[in-house]
Amino acid sequence: MRKPQNDTAGTLTKPVRPERSQGTQAKRDPERPPTSLGTNGDGESRPPKTSERTCILSRRTGSRDDLIRLALGPDGSVAPDVRARAEGRGAWIGVGRAALDQAHAKGKLKGALARAFKTGDLTIPDDLGERVEAALRQAALDRLGLEARGGTLLHGFERVEAAARSGKVHLLVHASDAGEDGRKKLDAAWRVGGAEERGFSRGLGFPLPRPLLSMALGRENVVHVALTDAAAARRVAHAISRWQAFIDPDAGLDGAPVRESGAAGTGSLDDDEGNA
Repeated sequence: MRKPQNDTAGTLTKPVRPERSQGTQAKRDPERPPTSLGTNGDGESRPPKTSERTCILSRRTGSRDDLIRLALGPDGSVAPDVRARAEGRGAWIGVGRAALDQAHAKGKLKGALARAFKTGDLTIPDDLGERVEAALRQAALDRLGLEARGGTLLHGFERVEAAARSGKVHLLVHASDAGEDGRKKLDAAWRVGGAEERGFSRGLGFPLPRPLLSMALGRENVVHVALTDAAAARRVAHAISRWQAFIDPDAGLDGAPVRESGAAGTGSLDDDEGNA
């Protein structure tokens, strides 16, 4: 006899998101939000059963959202497929750029790819790691641009501060060269507006300086941006987290190791942003 309780067997997952509108908040480290955020690269909801993949180098398993796909072209060339849309065979990696470059230099990557693709007729570009990083960077920039055109993104110091303090901000992002004073002031405003309830204690560090962030948004001198929609925040956080994890798997999304190395700006609050 069919039992009602069996209808839901095997369909439950535990996606982790930057915030939950109701219910119990999942416990996790607020300094380093996880890569898996309950959406795919386009912001669509995950199906209840998340298909897992295995990294060909580390043998770590993860969702399609967490890992990066390498595609085999008809001519035997290997290329990054960060959106996992290319036709044909694919192999998945879940390591950072340093580990990927090392495996490539030692020949381990080619062996792993040959087993995954079931062919030794491969052409792996010498700069594969650089190409993967560039693809992840472009995906993050494209995502920010889409959200800006969709009206879910704010910029301008005063506008971001007011929205953060009033509880309207679901995600706060700082350019890598943002002034320390400006970062701290906006982080404090966001905490007043409920950042910690959303799983954050401060804004995320964007791995690029303001000129490139401004270019992606089609604006001038953009240093801080705020996402005012929960779904948009998940999409942007996911794109940035994949990119940051590949650049430095040991760095949190706040980019602290990068800032400690001298990449952060030291300007005053007045230097942060001229556009309102």
